[in-house]
Amino acid sequence: QRQLVESGGGPVQAGGSLRLSCEVSGSIFSFNVIGWYRQAPGKLRELVALVSRAGDKRYSESGKGRFTVSIDNAKKTVYLQMTSLKPEDTGVYYCRYQDISFKDSWGQGTQVTVSS
Repeated sequence: QRQLVESGGGPVQAGGSLRLSCEVSGSIFSFNVIGWYRQAPGKLRELVALVSRAGDKRYSESGKGRFTVSIDNAKKTVYLQMTSLKPEDTGVYYCRYQDISFKDSWGQGTQVTVSS
């Protein structure tokens, strides 16, 4: 199981930008999917952005055009660049790593708070 450490969250005003990072322990190459989820207060955890082993990227409808997920293999880090942030983007952002045997690992989460 991978250890995932997220960072980069914090308070930001609407319209601003943040870049979240997720550092993966061990090899980053043996994944099925890797990416980001968000959990807002009182709501279920939902997909924000995901990268498949084949390199295909998938985004939430609300994040398309504003969010970009990328991987730096040398740094074993997954990034989520978020721009034009909105108050509804507020929540705890979690990194997910699913290995090739479909076992999931999650980070501890990083809080993003967007004020209007």
